[in-house]
Amino acid sequence: MTTGMLDPQALETLIRNGGVDTVLVAFTDLQGRLIGKRVTGHFYLDHVASGEGAIEACVYLLAVDVDMTPLSGFDFANWESGYGDFRCVPDPSTLRIVPWLEKTALVLCDLFDSETGEPVEVSPRQILIKQVERAAALGFRVMCASELEFFLFKESYEEAQAKHFQDLTPHSGFIEDYHILQTTRDEYLIRQIRNGMDHAGVPVEFSKGEAGKGQHEINLRYADAVTMADRHVIYKNGAKEIAGLNGRSLTFMAKYSMDEVGSSCHVHSSLWNIDGTESLMWNENGPDHMSDAFRGWLGGLVATGRELAWMFAPTVNSYKRYQPESWAPTALAWGRDNRTCGFRLVGHGQGFRIESRIPGADCNPYLAFAATIAAGLHGIENKIEPPPVLVGNAYEAPDIPHVPWNIVDAIAEFERSEVAGAAFGEAVHKHLVHAARQEWAVFNQAVTDWELRRNFEQF
Repeated sequence: MTTGMLDPQALETLIRNGGVDTVLVAFTDLQGRLIGKRVTGHFYLDHVASGEGAIEACVYLLAVDVDMTPLSGFDFANWESGYGDFRCVPDPSTLRIVPWLEKTALVLCDLFDSETGEPVEVSPRQILIKQVERAAALGFRVMCASELEFFLFKESYEEAQAKHFQDLTPHSGFIEDYHILQTTRDEYLIRQIRNGMDHAGVPVEFSKGEAGKGQHEINLRYADAVTMADRHVIYKNGAKEIAGLNGRSLTFMAKYSMDEVGSSCHVHSSLWNIDGTESLMWNENGPDHMSDAFRGWLGGLVATGRELAWMFAPTVNSYKRYQPESWAPTALAWGRDNRTCGFRLVGHGQGFRIESRIPGADCNPYLAFAATIAAGLHGIENKIEPPPVLVGNAYEAPDIPHVPWNIVDAIAEFERSEVAGAAFGEAVHKHLVHAARQEWAVFNQAVTDWELRRNFEQF
């Protein structure tokens, strides 16, 4: 068992002997945040684990924006239907200790209709599970890893909010990419995050300084797609909690300042046999060592890069990250260990894989992984060949498709995507398109600092 993981019997023992008194029963909303309830240990044992087998939560939680405002126009949840409840059924394989919170455990849930008992198909974890099942039907197990970057600040979240998130103090006064001296100064906090994740069943490989002032990356061990998405959301939530407990703040915004690089979520993906013992990506004698499955997977990723872009870049802010020579890709091209391309081939043998550099740190991993699988399977099923390898600077390469440069274009591409409709189903596709439209609509009801600075006196 991975360190920090619990089985139901171990959790019961901890609750009975007072080692755990609170169980976080949670699921992920469309924004990729953990949502749920804190359940007393005795109630969890008597009513959730062995009684009703679930908690209930309001369906509106899958139809709100980041400010928790109920959004109109969703078929799944609306005022007309009365905003009832769904059932949140714990997945016991996700039980774990939360070491940075006193006497606390966590379990993630799958969501089910309270009347029919059917899975809630628009829930992010279910969207990913459906794509994993599609891959399994073809004999594939999809393995993933996500590399999340964040910026660390010396202000607490309360202080940052009081300053309207302006003029914050980066934890480093200089770019600390791979820098040991500065990361030693940050180690009092970064070490807590690394060790906290390890002890919560989220295995960490390493941490490093990144290409911005106060920017860090903590890399998690790869796993099957659903397990990796679970680890991703636990890590992202936990890192912010640990920062807050230390009087610091950090952000996973894709682009918190135009004066800084963005924060990415590089997604690594590979296909394995169904029991996960052998990678199916490497061909010793094939062109570029790519197996047929690898070629189709890569071909699908490149071919659908525009129409599925919103799944990797879900906010207005996401698209500010796509800047030339910024380490964020703009070209839907692939290269061998080429960081200017949207897709980078890395590793060899059993470690041969594709790194998609397109997602930002603000992505929902369940949706990003689901889109990755949908794109890759589309390429395999239709025998889509990847374009020729790009050698050189992809930022300057002519006649290459690019990621959408704003959310409006991304929504239009996603709405007419036949790949998304076929892979996710009409109801899910419609739900996600509407969520994307609402992000843009809400933004257009705000007056930004840029508008005030530019127009207050001049017009």
